[in-house]
Amino acid sequence: MWGQVFPVLTPVLVCVFIGWAWARIGKHYDTSMISALVMNVGAPCLIVSTLGNVELPQETLLDVCGLYLLIFILTALSAWLLIRITDRPQRVYFASLVFPNVGNMGLPLCMLAFGQTGLALALGWFMLNSVLHFSVGMTLVSGEKALRQLFTNPIIISVFLALALVFGQWRLPDVVQQSTTLIGGLTIPLMLITLGVSLARLKVMHLSDALLFSVARLGLGFVIAWGVCEVFAIDGILRGVVLIQSSMPVAVFNYLFAERYQQGPEQVAGMVVVSTVLAFLCLPILLELVM
Repeated sequence: MWGQVFPVLTPVLVCVFIGWAWARIGKHYDTSMISALVMNVGAPCLIVSTLGNVELPQETLLDVCGLYLLIFILTALSAWLLIRITDRPQRVYFASLVFPNVGNMGLPLCMLAFGQTGLALALGWFMLNSVLHFSVGMTLVSGEKALRQLFTNPIIISVFLALALVFGQWRLPDVVQQSTTLIGGLTIPLMLITLGVSLARLKVMHLSDALLFSVARLGLGFVIAWGVCEVFAIDGILRGVVLIQSSMPVAVFNYLFAERYQQGPEQVAGMVVVSTVLAFLCLPILLELVM
């Protein structure tokens, strides 16, 4: 089985290591610019080019939507209960528990493990997660309504375009398809390199909280997703994508929101680092289970 896992894990680790090493030796890396480029240009092109070209039944995409929403609700309820029991502020910890890193880590893992079909399904998961993260997630952290940012977000706009392509059974003109494919190709490597840079720069403070909620993020995600897949008899590539995407660590965007609105950025930074390290340690086991 390691012969299957190694080719999937190695490219991810190499890209993350490049970013980590780049930051550690003191080279300049404009995280804000790269993140803006990825989120405003690269990721929208990847979504449109992949979903506009892959043969993905509409029923499968609807299954992804239903599974995501069910797992999100169960994870949100579990997270709310855990934070209440431990008497921690919801605005600091909730978003980190319910919005995992399905972009930087989830997309490349699903693509390398399951090819273009896996990437298309993972992008469906990523789209729904982005919609809720930039609306519900941002609202919970900021305490303000975030609808305006939602409808002006390029990823959300690309979601509607991609859905129109899938459900309308349309195809982009060749020149547009080739252009978006070329631009979208930069997204996954840059996501992983930026993740490595972030891991090198973020500092772990409040270690006990970081460890507790990191284990909760990974454990809750996997257990809930596994249970849902068992109940609804989900198997094959869809099962693999659901388990991978649900078991990802705390997303770096949670730290960016926490820093922007001053809602425990030090605590969230610790969760990002610790959960990501734990996720990498658990990835060989996770990949063996799904592959």
